[in-house]
Amino acid sequence: MELDINTLRSLATVVSLITFVGIVAWAYSRRNAADFDEAANLPFEQD
Repeated sequence: MELDINTLRSLATVVSLITFVGIVAWAYSRRNAADFDEAANLPFEQD
């Protein structure tokens, strides 16, 4: 298999898409919802 610029571009696109889907899945997972809700309310807490 010869690695030319188009193969590298395709590989970079696939890796980027997989990374994006992974981040979106992590951000919307129910397991992290409580942590994100707590972080979202930090600016409103009184010292």
